[in-house]
Amino acid sequence: MELLKQRILRDGQVKEGGVLKVDSFLNHQMDVTLLNEIGREFRRRFDGAAITKIVTIEASGIGIAAIAAQHFGSVPVIFAKKTRSRNLDGALYTAKVHSFTKDVTYDVQLSKKFLGPQDTVLILDDFLARGQALLGLIDIVRQAGAQCAGCGIVIEKQQQGGGALVRAAGVRLESLAVIASLENGTVTFAQ
Repeated sequence: MELLKQRILRDGQVKEGGVLKVDSFLNHQMDVTLLNEIGREFRRRFDGAAITKIVTIEASGIGIAAIAAQHFGSVPVIFAKKTRSRNLDGALYTAKVHSFTKDVTYDVQLSKKFLGPQDTVLILDDFLARGQALLGLIDIVRQAGAQCAGCGIVIEKQQQGGGALVRAAGVRLESLAVIASLENGTVTFAQ
């Protein structure tokens, strides 16, 4: 998606340790016009899939998923929570997800009342690096007996191997911008 790539090149910042900071337009301050185009592109890529729910993980995927849902007939968006709260009651699907960025393992949770075997799910998220969050969400969808139509990622960091893990698991993966390298502070996209 050329619009996204140009925005990454213009406003993204490469930080020490291979961190790509896109908080000015994607995951802290959100450019709603750009997110709308991202949602439109996910719809184009998953055209023909009868999506009934979109699943993401808190917090950065929520805005992306909510705007994208409008392009899929305003299907419900469900987000897995990283921590247990009083609002999350009843039976839950859970999966362990390790965050390498924060070096913590979460028991992500999603209420069973919102997802079941009747659903065809699209999983969306902002970044794919090592793939742990995505694999956890895929596990939750499978626990529910739902069909996983695939995963849509805004930015995949190819060099960190998560995309290869997801593809090796036989799951369709559509990444809008695939980064091959962040060496020397320069963003290089995969061909």
